Formats: sequence, C-alpha cells, structure tokens
Amino acid sequence: MDFDALFTDALDTLRREGNYRIFAELERAVGAFPQAKSHDANAPDEVTVWCSNDYLGMGQHAEVIAAMCDTAQACGTGAGGTRNISGNTHQHALLEAELADLHGKERALLFTSGYVSNWAALSTLGAKLPDAVILSDEKNHASMIEGIRHSKADKVIWRHNDPADLDRKLAALPVNATKIVAFESVYSMDGDICPMDEILDVAEAHGAMTYLDEVHAVGMYGPRGGGVSEARGLADRITLIEGTLGKAYGVMGGYVSGSAALCDFIRSFASGFIFTTALPPAVAAAARTSIAHLKQSDAERQRQRAQVAKLRARLDSLGIPHLQNDSHIIPVMIKDPVKCRQIADILMQDFGIYVQPINYPTVPKGTERLRFTPGPLHSDADIENLVQALAALWKRCALAHAVA
Repeated sequence: MDFDALFTDALDTLRREGNYRIFAELERAVGAFPQAKSHDANAPDEVTVWCSNDYLGMGQHAEVIAAMCDTAQACGTGAGGTRNISGNTHQHALLEAELADLHGKERALLFTSGYVSNWAALSTLGAKLPDAVILSDEKNHASMIEGIRHSKADKVIWRHNDPADLDRKLAALPVNATKIVAFESVYSMDGDICPMDEILDVAEAHGAMTYLDEVHAVGMYGPRGGGVSEARGLADRITLIEGTLGKAYGVMGGYVSGSAALCDFIRSFASGFIFTTALPPAVAAAARTSIAHLKQSDAERQRQRAQVAKLRARLDSLGIPHLQNDSHIIPVMIKDPVKCRQIADILMQDFGIYVQPINYPTVPKGTERLRFTPGPLHSDADIENLVQALAALWKRCALAHAVA
C-alpha cells in the first residue's frame, strides 16, 4: 500500500477546502515585540504580530528573561527527568506555591502545557471517581474534550454558557452520579465570557464538582491576574481552577489548583503527570517571576485594555464586522475559508501584518475569521496601520461591511 499517497490525498483535500495550515517563520527580538523578523521570502523583512497569545508581552519582560537566564546558569537546562524520578526541583515547588496563592487554593500542580493539564486532570477525575459523569460546555477546548473522552466516563454536553440547560441535564442524572461540571471562563475563538456565578449556583444546587479552565484569563483579569474567577470574587467556590503559563505569563506550562487532597489525587494517578519529563527549572523560575510581577502590577492590563478599546472603535468606524464580547479577543469575521486564507496572506505580504486565519476544525465551517489580540506593546500607529489595511482589503475582496 502506498501510504504517502493516502497522506497526500488527505492533505490535498485540506488545500481544496482552504483549511490547510501554513506556518509563518518568524523571529522575535527582545525589546521589539510586536514587531518580528520574517523569514518568509514573500513578506517584508519585518512584520507586526497581531495574533500572539503572549497577551501582555511578558515573554519580553526584562525580569522574566533574567530569571530564566540566571536559573539556567545556576541549575542547567533540563529538569533531568519526571518529577517522580529526578526532576522535582526547588523551582517547581516555588512555582506551585505561587500558583496556589494566585487562586487562593491550598495547592497547585504543574504540567508541561495547558493542553496536558486539561487532558490529564479530566481523564483522571473521570476515570477514578466513582460513577463519574462529566458535564461539558459544548464549546470547550479540544484538550478538555480529549481528556473527557480518554476517561471513558459518561459525558453530557450542555448548551454553551446556558445555566438553565445545565440545570436540566444535572437534574436528569442518577442520584449516585459523581457530577463534574467542566467549562471555561474566556472562550478563545469567540472571546465570550461565561456567566460564572449562575453556573456555580446550578452546580452547587446539584452537589457537583466544578472544573474551570482559565487559560485565556489568568494574568489578564482580576486585581492580581487570577482570572475571571478572581475578578468576580468566585474562586473560592470553584473546586479546580486550571490555567496556563504560556499565554499572558509569556513562558510555557500548565497547571491545576485546588485542595491539597485534589492535587495529590491527580499527582498520584494522572499518567500525563507521572510519566512526563518536568518543566526545565529555568522555565519554572521565569513563570514564577512573571506571575509575581502581574500580581502587583496592573499597568500591563490597563494598557492592553486601552488598545483593545481603540481597535474595536476603529473597526466599528469603518464597518468591519467583528464579534462583540467583553474580553481581549477580537474576532474579525470572514465566513469563508479560502478568502480568510487569502486575506491573511495579503496582509502579511503587502502590509507586513501577521495574523493567522482561523478555519475549521478550530471553528465551525462558515464562521472563519481572523483573530486579533491587541496587547500593551501595540502602538496607536500599529492599530491605524492595521485598520487601514483591513479597510483596503474589504474593498478589494468585496466583503460585506457591518450593519450600523
């Protein structure tokens, strides 16, 4: 059998549908972000990055860089193994304590990424808790879906951000079921924020455990960056808060936080923790520095919110359609995969603006978009360059304008 022919046929189908993904080869320079050097022969040498999840530019922060460099010089590069064997370092313990404090929890547990922390935690809870049923918001991230699937627990899908539907689904479960309600605070593609207090009211009324993914909110919301749960004063009501170190904190890694018993349970049973090499100590030190900084500094968040508001206002003034939400994520709707790819290519090649098209399967077919994430390091001139480029392309590509 010609396996390469099978692979090629599947890839050709992706290309015809406009869903084949092309990576831009960029090189960030400390102090220059969001500008980056492009190694694409068809693009300018320097481009402006508009789709980074390094939401606050903390990956460029001098203190964070120094912490990573100093720790690598002191401790070396890798952790040396899994946490169970030879990779449990003082830097990991310090970072977990910092994270537990961030969310007001007894304990936190580190993973190598936010994807892994969701996959490992949900698969372990669903597999090990008796008669477990996981109730999952229909727009939960792929990592949560995979964790639930791997657990082999019973699964119930409830309508997105709909506490009334969740209430009905919980009421229909057997009395002996161990109920786990899994949802996100900020949904990354639409940028909408969940009605957290109402969801918690429903979950508590049915004696359900709550599992909250805050990956797109930690560092961004709340007086210390504890996420939407901190901003709304609800963190103490949530059983488990999951987050990432790879977005607003500008480093990499994932974690869960909760009671000491909960974190020890996951530590002791989750294969995604037990058998994975630990984060390098230098990465842990950099993440801890970033978290500590954003606990006491609101300047980055305030500047970021100001730039988000400016971009939204300029898009509205030009009639460029974007989803309205209360978050930092601005999805500009194209609704066609081929045009979405073409517009992204033209922005890169002709205007030096880098934004990745978001197509199926990340979003449903017919909802293709460009996802912009303005940060505190984007200047007013960057914003104006972007909106003028979009306005020109809207005319060139005959796209519909937003209705006032």
